[in-house]
Amino acid sequence: MIKDLTRGNPLKLIIWFALPILLGNIFQQLFQISDILIVGRLLGVESLAAVGASAPLFFMFLMVAFGFTAGLTVITAQRFGARDVTGIKSSVFHSLIAAIALSLLISVALIFFLRPLLRLMNVPAEIMDEAYSFMLVLGLSITAIVMYNLLSGFIRALGDSKTPLYFLIASSLLNILFNFFFIYHLQWGVVGSASGTFVSMLISVVACIWFIAKKFPLLQIKKADCRYNHKFMMEHLKVAVPMALQFSILALSMMVIQSVCNSFGTDVIAGFTAAMRIEQVSTQPLFAVGIACATYSAQNFGAALIRRIRQGVRLSLAACFVLSIIVSLSVRFYGSHMVSAFIDGDNENIVHIGQEYLLISSYFYFFLSCIFVARNTLQGMGRTVIPLISGFVELGIRVFAALYLAHVLGYVGIFWSGPSAWVGGALVVCGGYFLIIRKLNPTEMRRIFLRKHALKYHMQSLS
Repeated sequence: MIKDLTRGNPLKLIIWFALPILLGNIFQQLFQISDILIVGRLLGVESLAAVGASAPLFFMFLMVAFGFTAGLTVITAQRFGARDVTGIKSSVFHSLIAAIALSLLISVALIFFLRPLLRLMNVPAEIMDEAYSFMLVLGLSITAIVMYNLLSGFIRALGDSKTPLYFLIASSLLNILFNFFFIYHLQWGVVGSASGTFVSMLISVVACIWFIAKKFPLLQIKKADCRYNHKFMMEHLKVAVPMALQFSILALSMMVIQSVCNSFGTDVIAGFTAAMRIEQVSTQPLFAVGIACATYSAQNFGAALIRRIRQGVRLSLAACFVLSIIVSLSVRFYGSHMVSAFIDGDNENIVHIGQEYLLISSYFYFFLSCIFVARNTLQGMGRTVIPLISGFVELGIRVFAALYLAHVLGYVGIFWSGPSAWVGGALVVCGGYFLIIRKLNPTEMRRIFLRKHALKYHMQSLS
């Protein structure tokens, strides 16, 4: 269902828009959690370490795809907010071209540079073959992942965050079944886990295409809409490329941290892998509010409602403050039980390592939520420079902290790198947001207003 976010109570709209995103992201995390749960239980600690040691590499490509497609659909959401039907359809066409090109680029990179990258990450020799096989098959799924993120992004750009959730729930359940079938019955090992992810994501893509064809005429393109415009493509890339770069910076820093972590042995890798998965799920409420802010700010920016964007950000930060406290307390009290669920047998050392990480990082979740809200709001307005600078700040702090503190404190030093980066990144991106939002003076607002009403084509229907 199409939803106009330029009218109504901002907090109510953002929260209701964020809820399906939250559930969808949790189920998406189940993709990865089911992988390591089934791998850890059925194949053992070494196979779990192989998946964990190589995961940051796939995470890097995944974040590039997520950032790039999110940037493309920002333009779609802005055109929707401006009531520009022709612009929406043209945005769909240009975004599809850009997404296909990115998929091919990532696939080629994985085919030719996978093993050297795993060596660069200090993946132990005893798990190298399993890590390589796991990543190679996952690389085949990158096109499906890119296309799902793009198609679901189109749907969210028009204010519908529920439909992608339904498809993702179904494919997540299928992912668990496929993983169990490929690993337990076919004895494919870690390759079975990667194969389950590929098949599940492919199903999600097909479902999105079917639904758009049935319910979203605004997103359906015909031959007349398929006219390439270099200037319009550059408008998409000016948002998509910096967002992809910003997300890749985060993933690159995680690769460095994982590389340092890999040097401490299998137990530390397994404990860190389990704790990171738990944190990724537990912080999804904060992440979902941030994603909702991107669509909210994009639609309202297209409609020239700057004051409404400010109001939405203030309310979102207040909501995230409460959520971060709840999430932090939950992780601190139940973290050890969560970590132990990933391990077959009583390995107290691995549980202790995972719990140590969660106890440290949970103090800093509000800083992480500030990054999510401010960054996505700026990106929704097409302002990508400050989030990119913030990403570089996070990268520098993470790498320095991981390398230096790991040398001083051992593997515990790695656990301080993320929280330190969150504090630095939050200061930069929040400061940048307040500077930019204040510069959107009445003259700027008038320019946007005139641009909106000078459009030749207008929205004929919102249903």
